[in-house]
Amino acid sequence: MDIFSNTVALSRMQFAFTAIFHMLWPVLTTGMSIYLVIIEGLWLKTRDPDYYHHIRFWSKLYILNFGIGVATGLPLEFQFGTNWGPLSEAVGDFFGSVLGFEASMAFMLEAGFLGIMIFGWGRVAPPIHYIATIMVAFGANLSIFWILSANSWLQTPAGGAMVNGKFVVSDYFQAILNPFMVKSVAHMFLATLETSLFMIGGISAWYILKDRHTAFFSRSLKIILATTIAVAPIQIYAGHLSAEQVAYYQPTKLAAMESKWESSPAGQPADWSLLAIPDEANNRNSWELTIPNGLGYILEFRKNLSVPVPGLNEWERQDRPKMVGLIYYSFRVMIAIGFFLAAVMLWNVIEWYRGNLSPDKIGAQKWLMRLWMFSAPLGYIAIEAGWVVRCVGRQPWVLYDRIRTVDGVSNVPPNNVLTSLIFFMVVYSILFVTTLYFGSRIIGEGPNLELPIPGNDGLFVINPEPAESVPDRRPIEAQQ
Repeated sequence: MDIFSNTVALSRMQFAFTAIFHMLWPVLTTGMSIYLVIIEGLWLKTRDPDYYHHIRFWSKLYILNFGIGVATGLPLEFQFGTNWGPLSEAVGDFFGSVLGFEASMAFMLEAGFLGIMIFGWGRVAPPIHYIATIMVAFGANLSIFWILSANSWLQTPAGGAMVNGKFVVSDYFQAILNPFMVKSVAHMFLATLETSLFMIGGISAWYILKDRHTAFFSRSLKIILATTIAVAPIQIYAGHLSAEQVAYYQPTKLAAMESKWESSPAGQPADWSLLAIPDEANNRNSWELTIPNGLGYILEFRKNLSVPVPGLNEWERQDRPKMVGLIYYSFRVMIAIGFFLAAVMLWNVIEWYRGNLSPDKIGAQKWLMRLWMFSAPLGYIAIEAGWVVRCVGRQPWVLYDRIRTVDGVSNVPPNNVLTSLIFFMVVYSILFVTTLYFGSRIIGEGPNLELPIPGNDGLFVINPEPAESVPDRRPIEAQQ
């Protein structure tokens, strides 16, 4: 099949490219907003100027990511009309409503209070500014809820039924709280937070390695570490819970994730495939490295399976995912990064306990700082790999077990889709380079430690004297 003359393949490629690129930016804003709430709370409590300067410095990177996220998010919404018209017509009553909730409720909340967070310094009282920062974080993470609720509904449709080719909702709450939603939201929330923490930690480590503002950034690194101690292991467990729900609701996806072709019966152990070379043409793995009896321990923490685990050969080719190798290795990349970041966290805890992360000693931890820098982008890779597993593994369904992907695509000439795909690739490449340029400038300039501290200049002192009465000098007709 020539993909350049296939509308379905091109539409999927375009949505995949724009979604993968867009996801780079809100991942940081959702997690960093929580970090800003922590830092500003510490500043309000201690009035330590360092915390205030941390807020102002990291806010610059937040604003940059927010702007690019908005610019790249809008085309995703429009593609449901331009490239996925039949899907939108069939599920728009619910799916469109949830995406509308995300825009009108979460995004507008974040964007509205972002103005106060950016421009409110010296104009509103510090507690009011803190409330604005909290609302920005709430709005940013509320987006996770709505986006994951919508996508989870595509994975496990609930709250209605297909009637004459259209999904009719009978219970909106059941549809929103579909079986995949809770664990998916938790997994993604922790993923964005962990990614943001390691990115902030990696930038802090770069400054320490360069011997620039060592005491300043050792403080941010310690705050990151204190938060990551809890986030990293919880995220691993959240990932396990997500895999469990895949095993229950989407067995074809689990089979692809494990490149498992033959079924394993209940009551018996099953090997877990560590590495393999899937051979889809012959319905098998041409090479495989397995861990004996490992699958039961991974799925159920026991040797013998309590339920059968079906293999891909249980389904016809048209009813199971393709690109098994992509799904298989994307899943393993995500798992490997999750455990690697947890190991980095553990190493830092040991060094902290030994007293090697104090401002006067942290600069000597060269390899540890390099490890933080290396780890900084890994969270992004893990998230992108997870979404590949989530969406490619759902195939051949766009609405799981209800609407096939080929039936959800608009009847658009392939040349038109190819043209728009090339356009997106060119424009997004320019945006990527531009963002890296401005981001590197922000990091290169470093924090401005000379900024005046709000509240230290008597700006918010209440004057008990009554204001002077000023007569209205407008014409009589203007006063009415």
